[in-house]
Amino acid sequence: MINLLDFNKTELVRFCGEMGEKPYRARQLLRWVHQSGKTEFMEMSDLAKGFRHKLMECAVVQLPEIVSDHTAGDGTRKWLLSTGAGNAVEMVFIPEPSRGTLCVSSQVGCALACSFCSTGRQGFNRNLSVAEIIGQLWWANRLLEAGSHDPFPLDTTRVQTDKPETRRPVTNVVMMGMGEPLANFENLVTALDLMLSDDAYGLSRRRVTVSTSGLVPALDRLRERCPVALAVSLHAPNDALRDQLVPINKKYPIRDLLAACERYLPAAPRDFITFEYVMLKGVNDSVALARELVQLVRNVPCKLNLIPFNAFSGSGYERSDAEAIGNFRDVLMQAGIVTTVRKTRGDDIAAACGQLAGQVRDKTRRTNRREAGQPSVAR
Repeated sequence: MINLLDFNKTELVRFCGEMGEKPYRARQLLRWVHQSGKTEFMEMSDLAKGFRHKLMECAVVQLPEIVSDHTAGDGTRKWLLSTGAGNAVEMVFIPEPSRGTLCVSSQVGCALACSFCSTGRQGFNRNLSVAEIIGQLWWANRLLEAGSHDPFPLDTTRVQTDKPETRRPVTNVVMMGMGEPLANFENLVTALDLMLSDDAYGLSRRRVTVSTSGLVPALDRLRERCPVALAVSLHAPNDALRDQLVPINKKYPIRDLLAACERYLPAAPRDFITFEYVMLKGVNDSVALARELVQLVRNVPCKLNLIPFNAFSGSGYERSDAEAIGNFRDVLMQAGIVTTVRKTRGDDIAAACGQLAGQVRDKTRRTNRREAGQPSVAR
């Protein structure tokens, strides 16, 4: 059976054509599935009955199963979704008065093995399908609309959007959950198409962000295919340190990554790149490294987002103290670089940045290598 959640509008038009239906049927299906949240074809009342019966014979709208649902004291909400074969991924909703942000996963685990990331410690099993990626957004909107116990409901009167008729609990999507989005490129782009489509979720490019650790060729492809807002996990101002924290840097060093960022900017919906920088005590948080970072990004229009490290068992790292983070921030701001310190949300339910782990049957066998004391480096 064909899962219609795997199709963007172009693919649905082709699918409908193969069934002898007009292109406008694709638009109707998109609206029923993604805007009305219908999964049963017989409930799609403006489709001809004959077409509905044909759909029932060959297609489904199949979503990942919700395994658990937890809400933190600050209103952050985390769901665990089954992806079969003993695997599961996590998604997180972060409510604020002016927006509702959904952090979406793209892979079961991650192969890039960033040393400070809980997901990276789990190893890698597989890429998520389009249905499993977009299904996270589908579920979040449905569950939040159905009567969330979220103590910070979205005030839609304060939401700035180009498409007010599509206001829903989720106003922003960040591809910052489990996995490296650009390592699952085709499925990512198809899911992005659905997020941006006026017939599906109607989000603007400025409100959808892809975060990458630095897959340079895929970053260039994203610029050509679907340029949305971009966040780059930098975490160090030089190759020697970044090689230790973000092993993919050995393949795509900082110089190549920054060049790709500059190529991306002309197509981007924003006139800057966000650089993410996790603050690790005694590792990358010195004033000297802050000054080195200023020199590194001086010619790249950017914003720096400093992320206090969120601890997890066996990480081997500690969060930089408030004074060190403040001093680091001050060096950047005095150089004229817009800098923010990310507020930690949801850490009491392990929903904060870098804490998502889910359930991963590790096909890379990274866990075994680590326990045996062997190096575990992404290739």
